[in-house]
Amino acid sequence: MIKKLFLLGAFSSSLVSFAQQKISIIPSVGYAWRIAETPSGLSKAEKDYVKGLKNGVHFDISAYYNLKNIGLGVKFSNFNASSNGYILGYSGNGTPISVPVTTKDNITFFGPSLMYSNYNEATKHKLFFDVSLGVISYTTKTANVKGTGSNLGLDAGVGYQYALSKNFLIGPKLGITAGTLGKMKFNGTTVDFGDNQKEGLTRVSLSAAATFRF
Repeated sequence: MIKKLFLLGAFSSSLVSFAQQKISIIPSVGYAWRIAETPSGLSKAEKDYVKGLKNGVHFDISAYYNLKNIGLGVKFSNFNASSNGYILGYSGNGTPISVPVTTKDNITFFGPSLMYSNYNEATKHKLFFDVSLGVISYTTKTANVKGTGSNLGLDAGVGYQYALSKNFLIGPKLGITAGTLGKMKFNGTTVDFGDNQKEGLTRVSLSAAATFRF
């Protein structure tokens, strides 16, 4: 009976060990910069205001089922930025005035993802590359005006990690999230942008990424 329990325990441990090599969950937190060109003809105050919306906190999380060096899964990413400033406006009689404004931006991405890594190789120095194709969505709010839009997007990243154990790795990751909006809804009204006025959502990010393997 004792031998049977021992064999069962050993078999269960082997299953757990095997399972630990099949699932990878990778959260990362860092900073990102939108790379769309700033419109021309803006005042310095307006440029500073727009600049504040071009960088902010980046977060993403992905989960993969690993088949040797290939991982199949899904990815979600989120970007937040806000800016306070002044833009040029006009009073009722046409006199130019500076109007204080606050804008909050949020960009999300979600879609299926493919990853290549050397997680299963006998080294503590790990590399991975992932690419995802999905839906990128944008929400912007200034005072009582809210704009929303979504389109097809791409998310890709490359990272280096050091294995502190076979189940936990950590290191830096460089990423890019790309997408463009040709139209948006503002308070329910659809606005189509011209070819030279499309909303560019592309950003690059630098993050600290951890991997939990189960």
